[in-house]
Amino acid sequence: MILPIVAYGAQILRKVAQEIPSDHPDLNTLIDDMWETMYASNGVGLAAPQINKNIRIFVMDSSQIFDGLEEDELGKYPDEPGIKKIFINAHITELNGEEWSYNEGCLSIPKIREDILRPEEVVIEYYDEAFVQHTEIFNGITARIIQHEYDHIEGKLFIDYLKPLKKKLLQRKLNDINKGKIKVDYKMVFPK
Repeated sequence: MILPIVAYGAQILRKVAQEIPSDHPDLNTLIDDMWETMYASNGVGLAAPQINKNIRIFVMDSSQIFDGLEEDELGKYPDEPGIKKIFINAHITELNGEEWSYNEGCLSIPKIREDILRPEEVVIEYYDEAFVQHTEIFNGITARIIQHEYDHIEGKLFIDYLKPLKKKLLQRKLNDINKGKIKVDYKMVFPK
């Protein structure tokens, strides 16, 4: 089932999400709904707070970015061809490497994209959908998407990385999103 995306301004996007037990009710249905919602919204990642669930789950599929690269961009990123993965109760343990800039957007903040600096490598502990624990290292575009989605379960947004002046220049657009004065081609729910 395609779920509505929570828009910028909603309090849930600023809360640290809660861990879930392995017997969380209807977990497989929730994960299926998250995948369906992400793909229907043309996203490459989706965190539970974005569908109004205050729990530590996110899904991501970096292969979609590689599928859309121009010929001259192929081979540029170390994580090509990308991965599709579910992260439950995730905790980043290390961020390594040089910070690099990439133009990010967010389904909860539509029609705003900005260049954001993030470290090139992430070490993350998480559980998969079978509740098997993993500790893995990711880099490139995949590491960036993981960091972006992880921020969602920590109550952070990509615009928090912008300099104050840049954020001030975006304030009117952010206010319009908050008030629902925006047209998108996916379901959204706006703060009251």
